[in-house]
Amino acid sequence: MKTAGIVERAGRPDFVAIRNACGVCAPLGACLAFRGLEGCVPLVHGSQGCATYMRRYLISHFREPVDVASSSFTEATAIFGGGENLKTALDNVARQYEPRAIGIATSCLAETIGDDVGLYLEQYRRKRVGRSLPEIIHASTPAYAGTQAEGFAAATRAMVARLAEGGAVSDSVNLLPGMISPADLRYLAEIMSDLGLAVTLFPDYSDTLDGASWSEYERVPEGGTPLASVRGMGRSRATIELTHGGAETAGALLETRFRVPRVRLDAPIGVRASDAFFDNLVRLAGGEVAGRHRRERGRLVDALIDGHKYVSGKRALIVADHDLLVGLSTFLDEIGMAPVLCASAARTPALAEALQAAARHSREPVQLMADSDFESVFEAAQPLAPDLVLGSSKAHTVARRLGVPLVRLGFPIHDRFGGQRLLHLGYRGAQQMYDRIVNALLERQQESSPVGFSYQ
Repeated sequence: MKTAGIVERAGRPDFVAIRNACGVCAPLGACLAFRGLEGCVPLVHGSQGCATYMRRYLISHFREPVDVASSSFTEATAIFGGGENLKTALDNVARQYEPRAIGIATSCLAETIGDDVGLYLEQYRRKRVGRSLPEIIHASTPAYAGTQAEGFAAATRAMVARLAEGGAVSDSVNLLPGMISPADLRYLAEIMSDLGLAVTLFPDYSDTLDGASWSEYERVPEGGTPLASVRGMGRSRATIELTHGGAETAGALLETRFRVPRVRLDAPIGVRASDAFFDNLVRLAGGEVAGRHRRERGRLVDALIDGHKYVSGKRALIVADHDLLVGLSTFLDEIGMAPVLCASAARTPALAEALQAAARHSREPVQLMADSDFESVFEAAQPLAPDLVLGSSKAHTVARRLGVPLVRLGFPIHDRFGGQRLLHLGYRGAQQMYDRIVNALLERQQESSPVGFSYQ
């Protein structure tokens, strides 16, 4: 079957300002990644307002206390530089939290004035020779140059660049899944365990941002990928990277610096991508997929058949980070829905090509809007008449104005409970998403019908 192809359109063709951005800022994504390293406290080199904004978003989504330190820029700092503020902040965090690592994300202000954070850290370490210091990791994350997913990727790469070491090859496999939910992280760890694969899952914030209740407040929550495991990533026998991000990824660094073979895969969302993911794991493990995962696949296929009459031919608007966007497009394509408009705040060059492969069976053109905001998305979506919106809570206003349901996925989810426990990946995640998609369409049909529902 010939596909209708991808139509790229400008996110903001006639308007230079952003009107309700589709994404959130890069330093926020970096802070999330830093929480996936054992004993790490995030520190934003910038104003207190930036750190407060990030804490608010993270706490609202994960429903956990999240500390994000700040170098607390002032007017004078913005003029003369923030070096002394950063050094004071590092001393304060080290004294108050006693962390094993501090992750520094630079804000727009620090990046705009050209603060040389690398020089500041060299000066800081030189003046404290002989003192026991935590690992200090810096990621350059100006919000004007990237989204939360890109900031997450930058911090992941920075941690690997700082910590990873070479040596004799081990039996371990690196798994770099990108910015996913704690539920997805736990599911990936379960799959690896079932296959008997020794794995370094990184970053892993499944406990630090979705842990058990505490009897006493923990300034640095337990959990995260152990520092020793991250140091060993340069000795691993392979890396699996689930991303459509740019060339400068953590997996690329491991491949270049330590010659760790890398496999780049789509996020395993739906049958097709999950099959590819499991096939690669089986090749590395030299074993077989556990029976329960085969049964989950069978139940998913059965459900897709049962629900086909409800979803076939329906049209969807997707607003998500690039990796989730491609994964969801693949899933909609295989269940018979048309992803007629795919929007992202990112500007990933390979996104159009990835979407072309994802929506290979679509009979309708798939419009792609990169570097977009929600006002532009609404204007583009109106004539396309989608039946459904897939995206975060930020897409609620667009779905409401279009008069269609919103199936909440990804990050951030502020207006519903349990966003951190939503599963997206694998056969199990596809099953849960499919149920939610079908039920959202059924509910919309019921609510708009004069009859409603009757089953005699």
